[in-house]
This record gives sequence, C-alpha cells and structure tokens, in this order.
Amino acid sequence: MIANRRAIKSDLAKVDRHRIKPHEYDDAPELTDEQVAGAVVTEARPVGRPRLAQPKQAVKLRLDVEVIRHFKAGGAGWQTRINNTLVRVARRAAKK
Repeated sequence: MIANRRAIKSDLAKVDRHRIKPHEYDDAPELTDEQVAGAVVTEARPVGRPRLAQPKQAVKLRLDVEVIRHFKAGGAGWQTRINNTLVRVARRAAKK
C-alpha cells in the first residue's frame, strides 16, 4: 500500500483530514429529474469477506526454532501448514 501511495504521489492523510465545505458543493452539477427517474436502486451488498462460521483465533505461540525452520523451508503459507498439521493431530487424538 505504501508503495502505491508513493507511486501516485498523493498525501492520503491530507485527503482523509479534508472536510467538504459548502462552497465545494457548487462544483457538483444538480441532478435532473430525468437522471433521478433513470436511477436503478439495487440491494446493498455486504462489504468485505463473508464472516466465517468458525473464525480462527489469534494466539501467541512459542515454537522450537527447528519447527519454524522446517515449515518456513516450504515457502509461503508456513503458518497455515502448521495449523493444518495441528488440526490433523487434534482430530486423530479425538478419534482415540
């Protein structure tokens, strides 16, 4: 995100701080009756990802260096692989 901000050379913090003043509304053209009549009203859709039925919980976990090294050696997604391994072990233990 920061790289994009630099690429477009904008000051997003300044934009966020800006409050529209009454005289700035003059720049926006009035809607005509035809435009309002031609407007299509749609149902609002939720923004963002759908909520998970069972969301993951963030925890702080201390692991041996060799465990971290092993999973990181597999590349990106190493935390997900650790989670999947722990899920398999937990399910196996629950069956016993």
